[in-house]
Amino acid sequence: MENKVIVKNVDIYRLIGLGPSGHSVVMDSNYQNGTNSAVWPMELMLHSLGGCTGIDVLSIMNKMQVNYSGFEIEITYKKAEEHPKVYTDINLKYRMHASEKDMAKIEKAVRLSQDKYCSVSAMLKKAGVNMTYEIELY
Repeated sequence: MENKVIVKNVDIYRLIGLGPSGHSVVMDSNYQNGTNSAVWPMELMLHSLGGCTGIDVLSIMNKMQVNYSGFEIEITYKKAEEHPKVYTDINLKYRMHASEKDMAKIEKAVRLSQDKYCSVSAMLKKAGVNMTYEIELY
């Protein structure tokens, strides 16, 4: 596996990225002549964050035999008003149907992801993003 990603322009602002996994991702813009036909690059960063921490949390909960369903993460954010319009605040709300008796295990899974395993969270924190999270059982 090579350590590189290639991003190619295919139409106006539409780009396709191909990484070492062999899978591609399409990106576009709604800026000027962009066609808004795909995810925006900054939005993709939030998808990456959700995927990174989501896989961590699911893996840890499965190892701890937490019974859950309907797992999702709602990510809300604020961006700087001036360029570069970087993320300044990100909140992750982990939602799932699970028993209150498993809350300690769920909290541990989320904490381990945020404090130890999720490399996307770690990079965002090092860049100065204020990261917060909460857990909602239903």
